[in-house]
Amino acid sequence: MPSSAPEQPARGFRHASVLLDGAVEVLVHDPAGAYLDGTYGRGGHSRAILERLAPQGHLLAIDRDPQAVSEASAIDDPRFAVEQGEFARLDEIADRYGLHGRLAGVLLDVGVSSPQLDDPERGFSFLRDGPLDMRMDPSRGESAAGFLSRAGEGEIAGVFKAYGEERFAKRLARAIVTRRVERPFERTADLAEVVKVAHPAWEKGKHPATRVFQALRIQVNGELEQLDAALEAALEALAPGGHLVVISFHSLEDRRVKRFIRDHVRGDTDLPRGMPIRDDQLKRRLESLGKARRPSAEEVQENPRARSAVMRVARKRY
Repeated sequence: MPSSAPEQPARGFRHASVLLDGAVEVLVHDPAGAYLDGTYGRGGHSRAILERLAPQGHLLAIDRDPQAVSEASAIDDPRFAVEQGEFARLDEIADRYGLHGRLAGVLLDVGVSSPQLDDPERGFSFLRDGPLDMRMDPSRGESAAGFLSRAGEGEIAGVFKAYGEERFAKRLARAIVTRRVERPFERTADLAEVVKVAHPAWEKGKHPATRVFQALRIQVNGELEQLDAALEAALEALAPGGHLVVISFHSLEDRRVKRFIRDHVRGDTDLPRGMPIRDDQLKRRLESLGKARRPSAEEVQENPRARSAVMRVARKRY
C-alpha cells in the first residue's frame, strides 16, 4: 500500500497529499492502464499511482507550476512522463502522447499546493510577507499586484464577492482603491494590513484577509474557468470505463464538480415532455461512483489543510 506520509520537497516546504490512499485506490482500477495526474504538485499522488501500476502501466503528469515540473524530473521511471501546462488542456497533452480516449483514469487535485502557500516569494499567503504575485505559473499572465493596480473598484469588488464570497466586498475594494492612489500594492503583508483595518466584522479563528486572498488567487489563475474546461477535457480523454477523480477544497469548486457529474449522469434532460426515447438516447456519459468523500479525522489532525477537501468520483460510460 502507498504511504500517506508527507514527502519533503526541495527548499524545505512540506506537502502532504490530501486523500492520498483513497484517491489512488479508486483511480487505479487497471494496473496496466494509462493514467493522468492533472496537478502534479509535489508528486504525492503520482508516486502512489506509480506504486500501484504494473510494468505495462503509464502515468502522464501535468502542472502549470515550473517548480513542480522541476520536482517531477527527479522521478526516474520509464512509465512516467511530465509536461508543464494547464490541466484545462489535458486532452491536447494526452493526445500528444497517443493517450486521448485511452486513459483509464484522470485525477484532478484542484487548487493551490502547500509549497506554493508556504513559499513567501510566491505571494499566495497573508501569513508571510512576500511579493504580491499568486500566479501558479510566474512566467505568464497578470499578477495579483498587477490586477489591483489597474482594475476599477467595481471589478475588484465583483471578484471579492464572486470568488471569495466576501460580504464586505465593496467596502474592501473601496479601501484598496483609495490606498493605491498613495502607493501601489506590491507586498502581501501590505494588502493584508489594509484589508484587516477596513474589514468591519472579523470571523472567529479566521484572518479578515482570507477571502480576499482566495478571491485574488482564483482571479489571477482563472481557476474556475480552468476547472470547467478540465472536466470537459477529461471526459473526452478518458476511455470508456475510465475513472474521473476530483479533489476540491472549497464550495465554489465542489459545486462545479458536483454539477458536472450530475448533468452527465442524468444525460440529455432538455427533450420534449412525453417524447418516447430509449435510455441509450439520453447520452448519459457518466455514472457516479458513490457519495462525496471527505478526509478522516486522523488525516485532518495530521494535515489541517485537508479539513475542507471533498473527493468525487465518476466512471465514463462511453
